[in-house]
Amino acid sequence: MGNIIIIAALAVIIFFAVRGTIKHTKGEGGCCGGSGAGITETKELSGKVTAVKIIEIEGMHCENCKNSVERSINKIEGAVGKVNLKKNICEVSMDREISDETLRIAVERLDFKVKSIKNRDE
Repeated sequence: MGNIIIIAALAVIIFFAVRGTIKHTKGEGGCCGGSGAGITETKELSGKVTAVKIIEIEGMHCENCKNSVERSINKIEGAVGKVNLKKNICEVSMDREISDETLRIAVERLDFKVKSIKNRDE
């Protein structure tokens, strides 16, 4: 009888863990301390887009991760970031020269890992 109770308890725990993981990977859960429902302010560049860089990012899982990266990139004068969670990239449009190191710092200070930074043409 004791074994049945333990097995039932483990089954319930596993069920909720799997359900939470599925919600988390779909971006429906409250990852990283956020609700996933936050709206990022849109930013427009003051000048003409002169370059577009693609940042490949490791560690983003949900809408809150996406919004955090976009907000961090958007704080850089002359840059606007747009994250694609499915591809794990951020496309950064720029109206002036911005170093790869500046972009890397903006992402990595959020505890994500930058795998690469490339010009969109490459």
